[in-house]
Amino acid sequence: MRQRLLEATVELLVERGWSGTSTTLVSKRAGVSRGAQLHHFPTKDALVLAAVEHLSEVRGQELAEAATRLPTGPRRTRAVLEMLAEHFTSQVFTAALELWVAARTDPNLNAAVGPLEQRIGREIHRRTVELLGADEGQPGVRELVQATLDLARGLGLANTISDDAARRGRILDQWARVLDDRLTPQTPPQEATR
Repeated sequence: MRQRLLEATVELLVERGWSGTSTTLVSKRAGVSRGAQLHHFPTKDALVLAAVEHLSEVRGQELAEAATRLPTGPRRTRAVLEMLAEHFTSQVFTAALELWVAARTDPNLNAAVGPLEQRIGREIHRRTVELLGADEGQPGVRELVQATLDLARGLGLANTISDDAARRGRILDQWARVLDDRLTPQTPPQEATR
């Protein structure tokens, strides 16, 4: 029952947005009584946050599984970027975006969404560092990883208005070249022989 409520909440956030999602509609979509819904989630905020957190965890597990199928070698960086782009064009991202916009003007929701998004953001950053084999001890590398995530998030945002797959692909191709150039350890020049 809890699972059905969480999935119905995300579906409605994606379809109807924050203002169009109500606990009544969620109960109806999930096929559970209003009383059962209130037992598990007494407020809309609690329900929506639990749904986004749950699906973010599921998506994190899916990302971990997808990472096991990433190629090695020269196409790895581009494959990592594609995986991130898929994450930021997913229903989880769209639902989270609805929460971000609503939290901007709702202090109670903001207090709940802020820590959740920080935790999720740290986890995605850590996973990206790992997948790219990035050494954040090197100057500028942490910023490159964060720029990568900001780019993927921005491309996901653009995709909410219209299908942006072709342009997104070209941008990711170019960014993969930048990352490969900047993240590949450079061999120090040999000292001249005397």
